[in-house]
Amino acid sequence: MSIEIKVPVLPESVSDAVIAKWHKKPGDAVKREENLVDLETDKVVLEVPSPVDGILEEILIAVGTSVTSQQLIGRIKEGAVVAAAPAAAPAVAAPVVNTPSAALDQAPSVRRIAAETGINPANIAGTGRDGRVTKEDMVLAQKAPAVAAPAGVAASKTVPVMQAAVGARTEERVPMTRLRTKIAERMMLSKNSIAMLTSFNEVNMKAVMDTRKKYAEAFEKAHGVKLGFMSFFVKACTEALKMYPIINASVEGNDIVYHAYHDIGVAVATEKGLVVPVLRNTAGQSLADVERNIGTFAKQAREGGLQLDDLQGGTFTITNGGVFGSLFSTPIVNPPQSAIFGMHAIKERAIVENGLVIAAPMMFIAISYDHRIIDGKDAVQFLVAVKNFLEDPVRLMLHI
Repeated sequence: MSIEIKVPVLPESVSDAVIAKWHKKPGDAVKREENLVDLETDKVVLEVPSPVDGILEEILIAVGTSVTSQQLIGRIKEGAVVAAAPAAAPAVAAPVVNTPSAALDQAPSVRRIAAETGINPANIAGTGRDGRVTKEDMVLAQKAPAVAAPAGVAASKTVPVMQAAVGARTEERVPMTRLRTKIAERMMLSKNSIAMLTSFNEVNMKAVMDTRKKYAEAFEKAHGVKLGFMSFFVKACTEALKMYPIINASVEGNDIVYHAYHDIGVAVATEKGLVVPVLRNTAGQSLADVERNIGTFAKQAREGGLQLDDLQGGTFTITNGGVFGSLFSTPIVNPPQSAIFGMHAIKERAIVENGLVIAAPMMFIAISYDHRIIDGKDAVQFLVAVKNFLEDPVRLMLHI
C-alpha cells in the first residue's frame, strides 16, 4: 500500500516552502517518525517525518523546488522490506560520480568550507555514503597539491577548481537561502520605511562581572543553569521599557500601539542566518528563567528545532555583536518593532572615577529607534536607565 508524503499545513504567515534536502532516496528503508525531508521557509526549517515503516517508493519534487501547504511530494510503500543485495553487486558497481546536482545536497559543514575556500564539492570524489563529500574530504582537498592534467585530456575536465593556477579569478554563484532572502527583505523594509536613528552610551561592567563571579557557583547549583551576561541585559531592558513604554510601542498606520507586555527577541546567529526567538513576558521571568530559555533557544537554533511560534511577535529586540568581537555598531530595527538594543564587546579602557584615572571593563551600548514616534530624549533616557541598572545590579532586584 502506497502512503502519500505531503507538505504539512503551513502557518498563515508562510505561503510556501522550498525542498532543502531529501534524507532518503528511492528504495531506501524508512522508519516511522524518521525525518524524510527538510523544508526551508523564510523563517525556519521544517522536518517532514515518515508516517509509517516502509520503503521510499518515489520522490515527486526535487531539491530546490518551491512547494505549498499539503502538496504531494513523494510516496512510501508501507510495510515493504529491502531485498538483500546480490553478493556480486559490490564488485560490479560503477564508481560514484559526484555530479554538480549531488554537490548541492551536502552537509552544512561541507557547504561552509566550500563558501570559505572556493572549493567546489562537485570536483571531489566523495568518500561518504552514496558518494557524498564529507568534511574530511574537503579538508584533504585544501591540502592537496596541484596535479598536472594527463596528456591528451582536456584540462577543463580534469583540473578541479581548487587546483586553479595562482592568481586565477574564479567565481561561484550560490542562490540565497529562503531565510537569507527574507532577512534581506526585512532589512530593506526597515531602512526604507523607518526614520531610524541610533544613540549610544557606555557601561562599566565591573559590578555585573563581580556579581557573576561571586554568585556563579551558587546560582548554577540552585538553578541548574550558568549565570551569563544576557539575563542582566534582558532584565535591565525590561525595567527600562516599563519606565519608557514608547520604546516598547509600534506603529500601525497612523496609530501608536502601546504594548502592556514585554516580549523581547534575542538575536541568535546560525549557519543559515540570523534568527530572533522571542522571550515571552520577560517582566515575569527571573534571571534563571531568562538564562534557561535563552540556552534552549540557542540549542534549537543550532539544531534547526525552532518552531514558527518561537519567532512570531516580539515588542523589542536585543542583539549581541560582542560575542563576535564587535566594539561599536548601529543595529537595524526589526519591523514592526520600533527599537532594538545593541550590546558589544567588553574592553578594558581608562576612565575617570572620583577624580582618578582607572582601568575598567567598559561596553558600548546602542539603541536604534524609529524617530517617527520615539524622540531622542526618550531613547537617551532609556539607555541611561539600562546603564544605571547594570552598574548597580541590586536596582534590578529592588525594581528602583
